[in-house]
Amino acid sequence: MSLVMTEQERQEFLAGVHVGVVAVNRDGRAPLAVPIWYDYVPGGEVLIWISRGSLKERLLREAGRFSICAQVETAPYKYATAEGPVIAIDEEPTEEQALRIAGRYLSAEDAAKWVTDNLGADSLLVRMRPEKWLSTDYSKA
Repeated sequence: MSLVMTEQERQEFLAGVHVGVVAVNRDGRAPLAVPIWYDYVPGGEVLIWISRGSLKERLLREAGRFSICAQVETAPYKYATAEGPVIAIDEEPTEEQALRIAGRYLSAEDAAKWVTDNLGADSLLVRMRPEKWLSTDYSKA
């Protein structure tokens, strides 16, 4: 019996509300792996909001790709990892994009405040097109 998620299952899982862990290569060290809020719609792009001038920005530009992992930390355990190229990293998120990302993790009121307080000229929207996936769903056991 396979524990691997189907394409539809893994896309729906990644679209669920999970804190993602982004991993990006860095020369001479282990990959940078950091938790991050993100947005994803099945069949679409992974969107993350980062700060201009950050280590994440520099490494994402150098590597040109990253992976993101989302998981369930209680039994039955599940995870999905998507990897792909950075297809854009030059624009500030729109208010709508920023609200979609923050709104996955905060109430509407708190998300609006977060966006008001944090969206600005130092904000960057990173878009990644998933190309390779890994997944496991232990509820299939």
